[in-house]
Amino acid sequence: MLTKNELKYIQSLYHKKQRDEDGLFIAEGPKLAEELLNSRFEIKQVYAVKEWLQRNPAVKAPVTEISQTELGRISGLQAPNEVVVIAKQSITAGEPMLKGKLTIVLDGIQDPGNMGTILRIADWFGIDQIICSTDSVDIYNLKVVQSTMGSILRVKCWYKDLEVWEPAEEIPVFGALLNGTNIYTINKTVEGLLVIGNESKGIREPMLSKITHPVTIPRTGEAESLNAAVATGIIVGCLVNLQLK
Repeated sequence: MLTKNELKYIQSLYHKKQRDEDGLFIAEGPKLAEELLNSRFEIKQVYAVKEWLQRNPAVKAPVTEISQTELGRISGLQAPNEVVVIAKQSITAGEPMLKGKLTIVLDGIQDPGNMGTILRIADWFGIDQIICSTDSVDIYNLKVVQSTMGSILRVKCWYKDLEVWEPAEEIPVFGALLNGTNIYTINKTVEGLLVIGNESKGIREPMLSKITHPVTIPRTGEAESLNAAVATGIIVGCLVNLQLK
């Protein structure tokens, strides 16, 4: 059974300020719980209903059994799903290694769904690092965590001030722009940065001035633009497939 203090504290972790202060985050549902419990992430506490505990009797983490009503009180989801896990955030020490691989750079991505989907896309294509501008949405926002479907456990993210950040190595910098080269016709590449801009403003200075290879997805229909995550998936798919040729 939850105490009032526990309830209040869990609810506070849905706010970025508290998450940052304590270095923790929340994940919900059986799939994410299973992946977290089998990952390198440190698990602080598991809150679960009896049905989940009966299916998972050997959990090696502190566990509290709660009722369905209590689950509803601590869940951040519209449809609470059996288990809530509090885990320690992963600290990305050092600098990303840019040579010999593709790295995604997110310039002001604000939508949690887009952020989570982009992490999932990166994981699908074997991209293990993303660089985010400091005003991009927090990757430990619950909506981001849930929409990654576990990919947040495998993709490292750095938050950088893109106004001053410079790649340590000389590598191609691809940028998703309306007036770029057709993504389906570009030359083969084995490394580089792919810059994806803000959902409404696009890529901002100074990242815009750092782009050496502007690329675009040809339009044949009437849509004004593509969703940032969709565009990321198409461009990354092309770049990775080119690498495999």
